[in-house]
Amino acid sequence: MPKVKNPDELKNLRNQLTARAGKKQDDKKHKDPVVIKIAMATCSIASGARDTFNFITAALKKRNIDAIVTRTGCMGYCYAEPTIEITLPGTEPVVFGQVDQTKADEIIEKYLKKGELVDGVIPKNYESPW
Repeated sequence: MPKVKNPDELKNLRNQLTARAGKKQDDKKHKDPVVIKIAMATCSIASGARDTFNFITAALKKRNIDAIVTRTGCMGYCYAEPTIEITLPGTEPVVFGQVDQTKADEIIEKYLKKGELVDGVIPKNYESPW
């Protein structure tokens, strides 16, 4: 960082950094990725989460849909496994339960592509600490 010698240089530097930070914020708004978290705890895997994970990753690649797909531990919805949480840019996360390959395909086609909710949404019953 250059040495600031007078108030005018400080003002110019501030304006440059503010403009650069604003551009990064604008870029970020347009480039927030879709995030898909797939529960992969023991109960999830026993219920077919591995097949769901493999299907979703392959289907997204095949359809050229850009998303971050991660494996998580238990989401606390053992009765509804396999479960996935999807966060679309600018929205709250939505958790879907009993997601087999057929349900995953429907979620991709309707929710990811069109923003339409499908059956299987698990109501939010917790608050995230962060």
